[in-house]
Amino acid sequence: QVQLVESGGGLVQAGASLRLSCAASGRTFSSFHMGWFRQAPGKDREFVAAITRTGGGTAYADSVKGRFTISRDNAKNTAYLQMNSLKPEDTAVYSCAAGPEFSINFHHYNYWGQGTQVTVAS
Repeated sequence: QVQLVESGGGLVQAGASLRLSCAASGRTFSSFHMGWFRQAPGKDREFVAAITRTGGGTAYADSVKGRFTISRDNAKNTAYLQMNSLKPEDTAVYSCAAGPEFSINFHHYNYWGQGTQVTVAS
């Protein structure tokens, strides 16, 4: 088992930045690939970004490429999502997930945090 807790969400103006954190406890954090997903009201869960166990590989949704950066610090058991140039369409609940596969598909992630709300005002 691994427990994930997100933090860092909030209400910001368009163009602002936020950094989300995902703190892990339980099983060895470095044994999992990590992903960030988001879900807006009335919409399906959407892939945002993923990072490999070592941090050597990353993947991004086209909608956030160039604005968001995923990273991890295995010594601190924490994954991050740096979000710059935020847009109103980025408004959603953001959740981190851990799994055995490096994937953009949420079905490949076994463990999920509770989510943190990000609201971007225009």
